[in-house]
Amino acid sequence: MTSSTPTTSDGDVWEGVSRVRDAVAEQARHTPALEDEQHVLACSSAGGGLRLAVVGFERDVTARAVRVVALSAGASVVYLGSGALTPSGIEHLRDAEPDLVLLVGGTDGGNAQTLLHNAARLAHADLSVPVVAAGNRDAAQEVHATLSAGGVRSSVADNVLPRIGRVSPDSARRAIRDAFLTHVIGGKHLSRHPSFTTLVRRATPDAVIGAVRVLREVTGHDVMVIDVGGATTDVYSAVEPHGGDAAPRQDVVGSLRVARTVEGDLGMRYTATGVIDAATREAMPVDTDLQRWAEDVGSDPRRTARSAHDRRSDLSLASVCAVVAARRHARPHQPTATPRPLAEVHTLIASGGVFRREGLARTRDALLPVARDVGGGWQPPDRATIAVDAEYVLASIGLMADEWPQAAASLAAGLARSQGR
Repeated sequence: MTSSTPTTSDGDVWEGVSRVRDAVAEQARHTPALEDEQHVLACSSAGGGLRLAVVGFERDVTARAVRVVALSAGASVVYLGSGALTPSGIEHLRDAEPDLVLLVGGTDGGNAQTLLHNAARLAHADLSVPVVAAGNRDAAQEVHATLSAGGVRSSVADNVLPRIGRVSPDSARRAIRDAFLTHVIGGKHLSRHPSFTTLVRRATPDAVIGAVRVLREVTGHDVMVIDVGGATTDVYSAVEPHGGDAAPRQDVVGSLRVARTVEGDLGMRYTATGVIDAATREAMPVDTDLQRWAEDVGSDPRRTARSAHDRRSDLSLASVCAVVAARRHARPHQPTATPRPLAEVHTLIASGGVFRREGLARTRDALLPVARDVGGGWQPPDRATIAVDAEYVLASIGLMADEWPQAAASLAAGLARSQGR
């Protein structure tokens, strides 16, 4: 059973939560087995998403690694700094208005000088946001002591890059999640109700990442999710290396088997004109009709697709978003690196209002270009079957995964079975 309610952006979020809970409780009254078993879990985009600033050591190694870790934690990186922080760097960091800072630097046993310098700068920066320190473990306690002495709320996680070529994200992801729940959800005052902060367990993208993990386990095959929204397109994938991809990697920064990318210029409304620009840079054909539609909805983000012509244009725009975002998701971070191996993706799930509205048949047509796209220069997921998250269950699967793994697996299996060739 499901229920939904319009966004409560102009009021207290609890109003929407209460309406959904009441509607589900009413449905449960007619199902005796469910009436006495109600558990509420929630995820939140925190009124615009989890804004993360990353302060790293060497831009092409450590900072890039933590950016990947940040995305896998459901955060959007709004500031990426490297090297020793300067007063100017602190100003840029402050201007980015992050919700929290991820401080990293150095492999374990390596140079800790820059990490300690940056900790001291942050301790006196008057940022009023928490800091998660996930750098050289030999300096971790000194970093924590320095931040605490400056009155900064801080926590220590394992080094995200313990050695060159190995990314270790789990500890930092947990620390980011804890900071999100403790400081961000409460700090943004989304609700005055005392129960709200206890219900929220994850940032929404983090919950979807959890769902992708469950889907990979349930199906036994590689999985990819493309979520096309009004302002961004998010791509998630869970892959196991196959064939040549399973050989030892030579990349400086290793590849995460579960990954997320966020494209801030690929959206159905607020960034619609950016979609056309991105497609042009990718040498993808864009007709004048689609370009005109993108300009129209970009200038009026509240415009809806009402006529059959508008709906076709909207679906075409979503298709372009999906193809470009998938290319960027797979594209290696440098020419000598290996593309993300998506050829063995067997389940491709579409998420977003446009796909839910149009249904499986039309969504399949819109996403087939992703499965057959060779413009990126690597093998596409041409054997993938396509499903639509028509009932908004992806985040729910991720939320249930820890406490009710069997229920999460059952829901994931149902979503996977809804696919069609």
